[in-house]
Amino acid sequence: MIKKIIVYTTNDCIECTMVKKVLEEEGIPVELRDLSINPNFQKEVEQLGFMGVPVTVLENRAIKGFTNELKELIELAKE
Repeated sequence: MIKKIIVYTTNDCIECTMVKKVLEEEGIPVELRDLSINPNFQKEVEQLGFMGVPVTVLENRAIKGFTNELKELIELAKE
């Protein structure tokens, strides 16, 4: 069963768009949390230890940006 990933994002973030596109192409269900719509999401990002977006979360693991770690999260989501 594919696990859902949470992506903290904003509308004007190119890296966020890239993360969302890759997850969509991989068939991973995504819950988008747009910081520009709900300011409480910024607090959640900070609690995860980050200041900016994109932040991608799967269970208890969070990563920042469009990096090779995203591939690892995708594989974990597919397990």
